[in-house]
Amino acid sequence: MGTAYGNQDTFITTVASLIIGQSYQGGIVAYILQPGDSGYNASIQHGLIAAPSDQSTGIKWYNGTYLITNAIGTAIGTGASNTALIISVQGSGSYAASICTALTLGGYTDWYLPSEDELNELYINRAVIGGFASVYYWSSTEANSTEAWVQYFPNGGQGYANKGPSNYVRAVRRF
Repeated sequence: MGTAYGNQDTFITTVASLIIGQSYQGGIVAYILQPGDSGYNASIQHGLIAAPSDQSTGIKWYNGTYLITNAIGTAIGTGASNTALIISVQGSGSYAASICTALTLGGYTDWYLPSEDELNELYINRAVIGGFASVYYWSSTEANSTEAWVQYFPNGGQGYANKGPSNYVRAVRRF
């Protein structure tokens, strides 16, 4: 962050343009909102920050009971609400969404499990974000009581998978 000074009574703060892969607000800039994205503002950069490392190398999507959570958002900007729905239905315990919301990193506590499209942006920008394994990662997007969206990071393959197997998790937050 740079600082510019006007006259004696004026203090102006400027923020340099962020780029994907840059360290920022507790993680790494993973995506910058584009025109058409929910929350896009041409005057202010907003986007996603990825945690710099995985939160789990093997955890289930659900808390042991197949339930419909209605976490069906797929678009960029829907992961946080999906995560809140998952937590409200699944309750306490250790599962993909819960470990994301429990994360405190860089002084930030608003981490969540990314939606289908948010997870795909992590895949697209994986080389500059860094630290991804060649495995399946969970998203917060649900298909039904037994399946949720996953992405395979070696080749970008996507689809629904049973909520029971253990997969990797990388949390994100908005800026």
